[in-house]
Parts: sequence; C-alpha cells; structure tokens
Amino acid sequence: METASVLLQSRTIPFGFNLKCNQIVSCRHFNKQFQSKGFYSHQSLKLIQNPSSFSLLPSPLHKTRTQFFSPLKCSFSDIPSSDSQNPLLKPFKNLSFDSVKSSLSELTPIKIVKWATTVSLGIAATKWTVKLAFSPFFWMYFSWSWLFWPWFVAIALAVYGLYCFRKHSIGEASIVEQLAIVTSVFAWLTLVPPAYFNGYLEGWPFVFFFVYHYFFFFNVSVRKRLYGDYYARPHDPKWDVNPPKWYRLLFCVGVMVGHWLAAFEAPELHRIPGGWSNVGVWILIVVTLLMQYNSTLYLAKYSEKVVVPTAVVQFGPYRWVRHPVYASTMLLFATYCLALRAPLSLMFVVAVCLMYYEQKAKLEEVLMVETFGESYLEYASKVRCKFIPFVY
Repeated sequence: METASVLLQSRTIPFGFNLKCNQIVSCRHFNKQFQSKGFYSHQSLKLIQNPSSFSLLPSPLHKTRTQFFSPLKCSFSDIPSSDSQNPLLKPFKNLSFDSVKSSLSELTPIKIVKWATTVSLGIAATKWTVKLAFSPFFWMYFSWSWLFWPWFVAIALAVYGLYCFRKHSIGEASIVEQLAIVTSVFAWLTLVPPAYFNGYLEGWPFVFFFVYHYFFFFNVSVRKRLYGDYYARPHDPKWDVNPPKWYRLLFCVGVMVGHWLAAFEAPELHRIPGGWSNVGVWILIVVTLLMQYNSTLYLAKYSEKVVVPTAVVQFGPYRWVRHPVYASTMLLFATYCLALRAPLSLMFVVAVCLMYYEQKAKLEEVLMVETFGESYLEYASKVRCKFIPFVY
C-alpha cells in the first residue's frame, strides 16, 4: 500500500497530497503546484507495518513559510481500542454462567432480605409517586397550600421580619420594614397554623389577618399624626415600664401557642358555619377595634411624646376599665379563638394575657401613683375594673 502525508501550508491553510510516485496532486488555489522532493528532503517516510491502518504525519514546511500549527499526529486503525469501550459495560465484560452461579452461591438469608426489602421499597415508592401524581385530590390540596400559601414564603417572611426587627431595635427600620415586622408576626399567628392543620385557607383566618393589622396600626398611627413619622421620640426612660425580658418572652410564646392550639382544636375550615351564626363575632370585632382606637386616641391627647402621660385619663373607654388598651388586645385574641370555635384555646390565651398584663398594669399603676398621687387613687377607686368590665 502506498503511504501518504498531509501538508499544512499557506495563509489560507491549503493542503496537498504528495504521493511517492512523484506525481503532483494539488488542492491549492490559484493552481500553484510544488514538487514533492523539495519538501521531503529532511524527512524520510516510514512504512506502516500494519497494512490495515494508515497514519498521517505532518511534513516540515518550507523555510520561507510560517508554520501555523504544532506537529500533529493522528492514527487510525481498524483494531478496537480498550479505552474506547463503554465503561458501563465493564462489569459485564467477564460475565459468564459460572460467575453468576458463584455469586448466587455466596448469597446469605440476610443479604436476600436486604435486597428484597430495598426492591420492595423502591417499587412501593414508585407506585405511590405515580398514583399521587395522577390524583386530582392531591393537586387540589397542592394548589391551595403551596400555590396560594407556600411554606417557603412564610419562612422567608419570618426571616425577613427578624431582620427588620433588628433594624427597628436600633431605630433604622423604614416604614416598609416596620410593616414587614407586623406582617410576619400576624401571618404566623393567623394564617400559618390553620394552613398547617387544614391544608388550605379560607374564611376567618384571612379576615383576622387584616383585622390584626388594622388593630395594631392604631398605636403607630398616633406618631404619624403628631410627628409625621413612625419613630418613637426620646423621653424619660422611667415610663418604659415592662416586666423582665424572660417574662415578656414567655408571654409572646404563650400567645403563639394559643393561636396554634386554636387552629388545632378548631374543626376544618369548611365545617365552620357561616351566615347569621357569625353576627356575634363581627360585633366583637367592631367593639374591639373601637375600644382600641378610642383608648389610643384619648391616651395620646393627655400624653407627651405619646408615652409620657400628663394627666389621668378618665374619658372614653377609661370610664369602664383602667387599662382598655390591654383589654382590647385580650378581646381580639379571644375573638379569634371564638371565630374558629376553639373554646379551650380561648381560655388559655385569656389566662396568658391576664398573667402578663396584670404584672405590667401593677408596675404602671405604681408609677402613676408616684406621679399623680391622690388624683390617680381617686380614679382607681371610682373605676375598679382593670381589664374586663364588671370583673374586679
């Protein structure tokens, strides 16, 4: 068999074949031909031992030409290479009847049980997944609980709320970030628990999600009305009356647990009756909002920088209870439990609020007596109810 070489040459990378019989076969443009002897004066051709294969070896270019490529070695052969075999077929390369027989003889009862269990679980999981994927009942719950209220949104909202709360503690939170704090808290109080226990949301959880926003907006709206923003002003720190931090933390945990217990105790959301049976709940919601609004309004009129009282307030809701702000908060939580038909959770939330607000009200009344003296004592003797009317 004749041997052949490939020349890489010229600006446009032309090529030509130089045959051993000194005949010129050129593929070069412009019909430029070169004698093969001039190009092979420094290189000898080697015969290929295997006649079934051939090799392409580059020849050196002419001294006046520029070599564009490094020497290239390519070989082609009809003998299959071991590197070109499929690696997936290597385990079956030496597969034979004797090897299978020896492998089966090494099996023990424990290995058989292990492999049988693995295969059974795989088949069961595949069957369950396929059955679930084609079940319309699954897709109905999937659309409600993940499309309209996905869990990853609730978790992301909680994380962002904690970040905004950290900024609010140092006085750097914007209006949007302050709104994100209360939104994340109310979502985990009113929306997430019923979504977890029911798989979807409808009815009262949505209503109370917005009622909670409107209720607690009264406190910060006073600053907006007086100062034009929502930030607290510097004031005498003695009026920042609060129980110890661990006590406040227990109160927050108790309120959260009470809302989750209400969602757990309540019947399924579609089983809660509607219509005229909920008129009492709507009346309680209106009373709660009016009590909170009037309490905050009258307190702001007789206070300096919102939190520092300048007189003993005896108007509006203060004519019936001495702490109507705390009373309206307790009533709001109780109304939520009542709307979900969860009486045991209602009693739990009320007990938690009474223990916390009783301690806080006691500290505030000591400070009020120190500040206003007989004026406050006279008011306390006249209005004996702290939180609940007609309950001393």
